[in-house]
Amino acid sequence: MRLQLLAAATGLTFALAGCVSSGGLHPEGTLTDASSLKADRSLSGATLSPAAWPSNDWWTGLGDPQLSALIAEALKDNPSLSVADARSRQAQAQAGAADAERGPSVTAGANVIGQRLPLTAAPPDLGGGKFTWFKDARASLSWDLDLWGGKRAAWEAAVGQQHAAEIEQQAARIELSTNVARAYVQLSYAYAQQDVAKAEHDRAATARQLTQQRVSAGLDNQLQLKQSDTEVANADQQLAATNRAIDAARSSLSVLLGKGPDRGLDIGRPQALNPGALTVPADVPTELIGHRADLVAARWRVESAGKEIKVAKTQFMPNVSLSAMAGVAAFGSINPLQLPARFYTFGPSLSLPIFDGGRLRSNLSAKDAQYDEAVAQYNQTLVRAVNEVADDYDAVQSAQEQVAAQQRAVDAASQAWQLSEQRYKAGVGSYLESLIVRQQLLGAQERLAALQSQQVDFSVQLIQALGGGFRPQAAAADVAVQNSSDHSL
Repeated sequence: MRLQLLAAATGLTFALAGCVSSGGLHPEGTLTDASSLKADRSLSGATLSPAAWPSNDWWTGLGDPQLSALIAEALKDNPSLSVADARSRQAQAQAGAADAERGPSVTAGANVIGQRLPLTAAPPDLGGGKFTWFKDARASLSWDLDLWGGKRAAWEAAVGQQHAAEIEQQAARIELSTNVARAYVQLSYAYAQQDVAKAEHDRAATARQLTQQRVSAGLDNQLQLKQSDTEVANADQQLAATNRAIDAARSSLSVLLGKGPDRGLDIGRPQALNPGALTVPADVPTELIGHRADLVAARWRVESAGKEIKVAKTQFMPNVSLSAMAGVAAFGSINPLQLPARFYTFGPSLSLPIFDGGRLRSNLSAKDAQYDEAVAQYNQTLVRAVNEVADDYDAVQSAQEQVAAQQRAVDAASQAWQLSEQRYKAGVGSYLESLIVRQQLLGAQERLAALQSQQVDFSVQLIQALGGGFRPQAAAADVAVQNSSDHSL
């Protein structure tokens, strides 16, 4: 007996020595520390405030109730949100399936089989050469004990993917709301362009009429008249272009609302939109990781990839599972529902990978690479987020300065036009000279409208870069718990 135990122990030792190993395999990715991404100099002119993050209904700050109603409609009806919701529910179902794998599995079944065994296979006393019935009913149980936590890690990985999908669902809502706001800004700008185009058309038509009168009086020739015709034609073209820009902006909004093109025709002219405030949150790089949905989702994917590595490592370890079966069975006319018909089996089983041609090592290597990819994507998202905030803030600040400068140009052009009008009424200057000055004023007003539109658009982009009002307190807490748990890879 002792020799048998010694032989078994020796055999087990050699088996363990020759089994597959995960040695030498590990991920290489390292998460970027947000505090290492310096933005102090880029945001040196910003007013910093810990409470300066966008609110969940940030679009109300633009001051147009119609825009608020459009965003609410888009968040309710846009098909892209249904896609994100479906992905979230798929991830939730996968997490539920992974959780179910952790517990025991119980199945039951029954058979009634008619059969005739040949005499060459069974003698007559065992039913050979006769038709008989075989009846059985059974229940079985199997349970993987998960000694190394592989199934738990698989469940945690699926939960991480579920959280990431839920956060990405919020990211889709943020992107949709900002896209609606930006399309609305374009509609507002198109109307402003239309105003200038109409005024320019009236000016060109009036100038053409006066030129015709001067030609009839012999004061001008056909050259001046043809030049006036050219200005009228150009004004017609610009007016048609602005009408098309309004239609295009309305069409874009119809798509974002998830409606047909007729929905856009019901959208009225936007009010004058207020650009967002220039206040920027304090400690932007560090705080962004809790305020931008794409960063939170990317971090959850890193956590999930880390758990997948643990799952792959547990496959190198010996596994113990329990199985049991009980039931009844009987041949012929014997009643199976009696004690002699019962049967049962029970026992543990042990498995250990010895040689698999490198399958487990390849699988672990792939999981390491997936983790490195998730880390790289997180780092890339973090770097992009910090730079987007700095760039969008600079764009808003520059647009504000340009709007102020262009407003001075508009004021000066307006004063010049008023002076030309006064000169004409006093008989010092001509009305044509006044119309030329008026053309300069209209050009200045068109440039001002373009800059004001850019200022509002850059403001919306800055809000999006800051997270668009996303507040993932619960998700951030869950990530913190994951980070504090066993995170060895």
